[in-house]
Amino acid sequence: MKIKLKEIPIRDVTKDYVNDNENGVVGFGGKLNIRPKYQREFVYNEKQRNEVINSINSDFPLNVMYWIEKDDGTFEVLDGQQRTISICEYVDGAYSINSRAFHNLTDTEREHILNYKLLVYFCTGNDKEIQDWFKIINIAGEKLTDQELRNAIYTGEWLTDAKRYFSKTSCPAYQIGEKYMNGSTIRQEYLETVLKWISSKENKEIEDYMSEHQHDSDANELWIYYQSVIDWVNRLFPNYRREMKGIDWGILYNNYRDEKYNSDKLEEQVTKLMMDDDVTNKKGIYSYLITGLEKHLNIRSFTDNQKREAYERQKGICTTCKKHYEIEEMEGDHITPWHLGGKTTAENCQMLCKDCNRRKSGV
Repeated sequence: MKIKLKEIPIRDVTKDYVNDNENGVVGFGGKLNIRPKYQREFVYNEKQRNEVINSINSDFPLNVMYWIEKDDGTFEVLDGQQRTISICEYVDGAYSINSRAFHNLTDTEREHILNYKLLVYFCTGNDKEIQDWFKIINIAGEKLTDQELRNAIYTGEWLTDAKRYFSKTSCPAYQIGEKYMNGSTIRQEYLETVLKWISSKENKEIEDYMSEHQHDSDANELWIYYQSVIDWVNRLFPNYRREMKGIDWGILYNNYRDEKYNSDKLEEQVTKLMMDDDVTNKKGIYSYLITGLEKHLNIRSFTDNQKREAYERQKGICTTCKKHYEIEEMEGDHITPWHLGGKTTAENCQMLCKDCNRRKSGV
């Protein structure tokens, strides 16, 4: 990979700047692709964005940027997208700093910004070299997420289409599933989550799925799958609660979508469990009702005082094997199981030796 350092004034970089969904993000007289397919969305916050302009006004040096030089005479931003967009948006009048937009500045102040020289490394190389270099130079700065790094490797038409559904602000995936999803679309967390779900169907990793589909012309399979998951959740639990956000719904869908559930009965059970003090993980109610596994509920444990009371009542004798143990060798157990209505109270506590308790629990 060949690298050459050049100084590029801001007036040249911002020439013919365009930032919209149809034409992408370009500058430098239309020759610079500021946001290539493998790049993240704009993620700088207001403070970070403003500091770029403040550094320029103070003549402080910005970190060096990297552009890829293409065979057709155009360029792509390899590193420096966030700084470049911050600069271009300010010059374009998209935001102001301390109530002063670019057009409010004096001629001298505007010329000072436009004449500021950015240090840019012009790089040439093959796709593999460019992607490897992209990973290396992004160790510093605004750290890439795992999915952003994957996007750098598996770029293509499939990824472009997938990002259209899952990676834009107010994208279709956000619009239909925001209530159920954690994370940020523009940091690729929606895309990563759905890729994890669909990959797990065949016990594969995300990288396996992306590699297999990299050269597909569209991401329809992924989008249809996601819609199916959200529709399934809506049908099972039409009464939304905030605890439903962030559950691995796709994993549950993969394993239980063919089971028969009654949404009215599920709602009755959800209501009952939400009011049960012994259920300490309310979010786990949904996984429990689908899988039947009590581990999702984190049933409240007996307190030390409750266990001591039961131990003294039993005189240290395990109620199952009838042998005597020290309290440290025993565990609290529900006399009437929780799923049969037994509560986590002193009256419903019995002390079993660890072996008997594990045999009873099937562990």
